[in-house]
Order: sequence, then structure tokens, then C-alpha cells
Amino acid sequence: MSRHDKKLDQAARAAWLYYVAGKTQNEIADIIGVSRQAAQRLVALASEQQIVTVSISHPIADCMDLASRLQKRFGLAECHVVPSGGLDEDSVSRMIAVSSAEVMAQYLRQEEPQIVAVGSGRMLRSSIDALPELDRPQHVCVSLIGAIASDGSCTRYDVPLRMAEKTQGKYFILPAPMFADSKEDGELWRSHRLYRAVIDKSEQADVAFIGIGQVNENCPLCEDGFISAEQLAMLQQANVVAEVLGHFLADDGSRVDCELNPRLTSGLLQPQTHKNIIAFAGGKEKHRAIRAVLNGSWISGLVTDEDTANYLLSAG
Repeated sequence: MSRHDKKLDQAARAAWLYYVAGKTQNEIADIIGVSRQAAQRLVALASEQQIVTVSISHPIADCMDLASRLQKRFGLAECHVVPSGGLDEDSVSRMIAVSSAEVMAQYLRQEEPQIVAVGSGRMLRSSIDALPELDRPQHVCVSLIGAIASDGSCTRYDVPLRMAEKTQGKYFILPAPMFADSKEDGELWRSHRLYRAVIDKSEQADVAFIGIGQVNENCPLCEDGFISAEQLAMLQQANVVAEVLGHFLADDGSRVDCELNPRLTSGLLQPQTHKNIIAFAGGKEKHRAIRAVLNGSWISGLVTDEDTANYLLSAG
């Protein structure tokens, strides 16, 4: 890499930190390991070289290399890695959300009508919030997962409506709780005409965007009321480390057999997938969960961060 390219790399990193992570020039100087004056010049250089427009257009070589290695290692169709060295978890999440929004926009800007399937969760919601307004009423957004908790409440992180607001398109929610009260109740929900209509549409999706949940003391499903503390303990005892669309996975990526499985109403997800399913996830707390999903080849694309990428490549 030439000296000029290295300088642009540093300028792009500084731009991510300044414009996306919201770091001050003093903080950028500490993170990159340069003086405050040098950090100021790097931010200015990013603007002068038109690296910063609406998005940061100059990729960072280290991140590109990590993405390429992840693609090869896990057989991904696409992968994007954002810088995260020296950043707190909130800043890393913001970086991933911005990069994820760029990935989604590539599909949503298309003129040809698209069926876009979506999961739920904080990261996915943040990514959709980072999307620009797009006038694409021809696109359809379909939910892959029921957003109703056991007490009848709905999660704040249900996202089909929010995406439809961004595109001005039609959206379809999955008319069912995430987990039915029993196996028999699950069969009733899944046999309903409206449920079948939405599931059939989701199976025709051109692309699906999903999150990845960790199964630990900070398990999102438990925090949002979809499973109880007792059920979480049962999952942990069964060595579950990841959750994706309500499917529970072990470290090796295999689906764990548990009493919640026949009660799940979300769209079908299969290991060794050939579908266009892109996950947005990162941060230290999700390391094992992301690795499990990749081990089982449940997704075809990933947007994550540097530290997570290094963990995934170094893990046995």
C-alpha cells in the first residue's frame, strides 16, 4: 500500500469516528494514536478528498481484508466490516447501523419491485432509522417474525412499518405471537389463512435482513418479554448461545431441540441456506452468537465490526 493510500485509510478511519461515532478530535487522536492537530488534519483531508459525502466512500483496507477473509472462511456472498478499535459498544452499534443502512439502500433504490423480508431487534431498527427517505412505493416489506409477546404487548423493535415509512411501500406483519401457548396453539396460528398468506410472500423475498440475538443474562428475547426467566435458564442449560428469528442454536450452529421449537411461528429458516439473508450484528457480547450462526451457515451476508471479525477469524 502506498503512503498516499495509508493516509487516505487514516482519513477514512477518522471520518468514521468523527461523523458516525460522534467522537471529538481529542478522542480520535487517542484512538488512532496521533496528535490532536494530526487528527484535525485527517478529518479535513477526508472532506477535501470527498471521502465524506452522505456516506464514507473510501473503504478501510484492514476492514476490507477482514471482510474478504470472513467471506472465504464462512462461504458468505457478501460481508462488510466497520472500524471498531478503541470504541465503546454504543459507538460500534452506530457504526454497524450506518453501514447496514447502506447495504439495505442498495436493494431499496432499485426501480424493479422488491419483496424485502425483515426480522426484528434493536440493531435492525437502528439500521432502518439510518436509512434515507426513499420513494419506492413499488417495494413490499414482509415481517418474518411475530412481534407479539406472551402478555399481548408488541415489541418496540418490530420494524416492517418503519421500513415501509421510509420507502412509502406496502408492509405485511405476521399475525401471530412469536411463541404460541402450546404446540397445538402454534398449529392453529400457522394454519390461519392470513398467516399463510404472509409466510408465502416472505418465501418469495428477494432479500431478508435480520438481527442475531445472544442467549445470556442480557438475552433480548427475555428482556422484551418473549420468553420467561425460567425458559432462559432452560435454554442456557441446553447450551444455547444464539437466537435468530426464534431459532435457538448451539456453538456449532446446530439447532437445539427444546420445548419452544414447536411453538415458534416465525418464518422458516434453514441451515446451509441458499437464500439471500443478510444479518446485522456486532459487539463483544454477540461474538459467540454470531460465530454459531456462521458455523451453521444460516445467513449469506453479514455486516459487523473489526473486533468481531478478528474474533470470528481467530476462533477455533
